[in-house]
Amino acid sequence: MDVLNFIINNIFGSAPIFLALIAFVGLALQKKPISDILAGTLKTAIGVVILQQGTNILLSGISPLATSIAMMNPATSVAPSMGADVFMEEYGFEIGVAMIGGFLINLLVARFTKWKAVFLTGHMLYWFPFVFTGVGVCAGLEGIPLLITSSVFTAIYYVVAPNIIRPYVRAVTGDDSFTLGHPSVILALVGGFFAKHFGDKSKSTEDLKLPKSMSFLREIAVTGSLVIMLVYTVVTIILHFMGLDYLSAYGLADNSGIVNFILMSGLTFGAGLTVLLLGVRMMIAEIVPAFTGFQEKLIPNAVPAYDCPLLFPYAPNAVLIGFLISMTVSVITIIVTSSLGIFKYTVIPIVITCFFECGTATVVGNALGGRRGAYIAATISGVLIVFLMGFSLYFVDTTIADWLIGNGGQDFSLWAIIEGLFLKVLPI
Repeated sequence: MDVLNFIINNIFGSAPIFLALIAFVGLALQKKPISDILAGTLKTAIGVVILQQGTNILLSGISPLATSIAMMNPATSVAPSMGADVFMEEYGFEIGVAMIGGFLINLLVARFTKWKAVFLTGHMLYWFPFVFTGVGVCAGLEGIPLLITSSVFTAIYYVVAPNIIRPYVRAVTGDDSFTLGHPSVILALVGGFFAKHFGDKSKSTEDLKLPKSMSFLREIAVTGSLVIMLVYTVVTIILHFMGLDYLSAYGLADNSGIVNFILMSGLTFGAGLTVLLLGVRMMIAEIVPAFTGFQEKLIPNAVPAYDCPLLFPYAPNAVLIGFLISMTVSVITIIVTSSLGIFKYTVIPIVITCFFECGTATVVGNALGGRRGAYIAATISGVLIVFLMGFSLYFVDTTIADWLIGNGGQDFSLWAIIEGLFLKVLPI
């Protein structure tokens, strides 16, 4: 357990260290000078840290939105759950074995088959076996059957998801230098499919034609800041007329600081987006050449699977469009499904999923179907995340529902449903 915990916490569980290790090995395999190896290793780690810090800054600007929007749909039935922290402590061994076993199988499949993607998104390497173990425990598994089930589903996801999304990522980037190792795959696949068939590639979300006086809006940080300020303003006005206590969601004692809060939230979001994109560019500049060592020496033609923000620089306007549309659509869908009593447990707006996963789907939609394709992908994603979340809670309601309700609505939820149905049909 000590060795396993060390590997999880210090290598796999730390994205900067894990990717720096990949860069180090890749550069060493290419027999680069020691100075180049050290520089490439450290720059990769620094790039990932910058990306993570940008994400944290960005999230601090939009996190209060989740609480405030959730007020529009008060909880009526909350999944009981074990609590994510308690679950991680009790089932840490099973999660760790599934993660390492799944990764080793992923490497073997990439080495000896045509499925060449290698899952390298550090924190996601942990969260998928966490979800699969949560579903297994909820279904009544323990011991060896739990270990086998979690490990097999983890390996299947590491192999299947990054490989099937490769053509769509290629449509965005124009090459095959990397693919997605992120739970946004199902939204990108569905959104991209409809965008491809019903979109119009002649007009892109990035073709922003503005008069000279408004040319400043071409800066994504400026546009992002203004968009978030507008969203907070609209949400605040709605909550005010509904007579709801939005001030507590914003951490304010009274209305005296509301203007400052809205302005600073927008500026914080813009700053976070700027830092995030800087980290992405720095990481890509180092890790892609370094990974050549793996492709040449260990796994011929291997394709690394990375985090979704690596797609954002290709269509930053699409990311914002996806966030706005999917968030609006998801809130409407939640209100409709709640009034109809479709789900057993209450579903709340998932602001983080709307930004990262739906934003990714919209970037793919733009690449495959232009501006119209982006709108289609964002709209479909907004509906899909609600239904995936609503139905997936049935399969983790005694284990990790508290975690999934704030982090699901995409591949986490989809694969929880797949595993849960599998265990019901073919109990182990």
